[in-house]
Parts: sequence; C-alpha cells; structure tokens
Amino acid sequence: MPMLTLAHERRPGVTVITVCGELDATNRAQLDDYVKDLTDAPLVFDLSRVPFMDSSGLHVLLMCDVRCRREGGAVHLAAVQPLPARLFEITGVLSHVPMHATVEEAVTAALGRADRSV
Repeated sequence: MPMLTLAHERRPGVTVITVCGELDATNRAQLDDYVKDLTDAPLVFDLSRVPFMDSSGLHVLLMCDVRCRREGGAVHLAAVQPLPARLFEITGVLSHVPMHATVEEAVTAALGRADRSV
C-alpha cells in the first residue's frame, strides 16, 4: 500500500495539513485516521505534493468538511495540482469547498479575512 506523508501545523485559529503522495483507495484510511481529531478549527489542506487523487481520497476530504462544519469550522484546499483539481471541478466539489492558489491565501480565507478563492 502506498503510504502518504502527513504533517500538520497548528497556527492561531487554523490548522494546516500537508499531504504528500498519491491519494487513492489503498491509503485513504491513513488520511481519514489522521484528520479525525483535527476538526476543532478551520482546516487548510496543502495539496501541492498530491499529483493524483481518486474518488476515495475526495470522499475523505468531503467527510472531513462535514465534521469540521459540525464543529463550526470548514475545509479549504490549497495549491491543488492539475489532476486533483480536475476531479474537484467535474464533481462539483468546488461549490462547497473553496480552493485557493496558495496555502497563505487559504489560511487568510479560513480566518475570514478575505475570500480569495481561485
């Protein structure tokens, strides 16, 4: 099973989760387990090092957004590579989960300072 490299940084008012590697059915549980306890603040997913994502990875992100919204937060996507971006576009996810060009833009939007969605 291909392993993901996952890390997170708690910043004031937001948590940034960095995901590295291809995200698919073989490792989706790894991401799901990692984010289960990180829903107490808005989350920014840095996807700059995710070249591929299938629908099972997408499902994890959407379920994370549902959990965050229950806690008063939200999910923001940042620096999304072309193939995952196309998946978000064709599935309509972008009408529910904002995508930003950079992590810093996503953090700014998550904190409510401005909405600079791409």
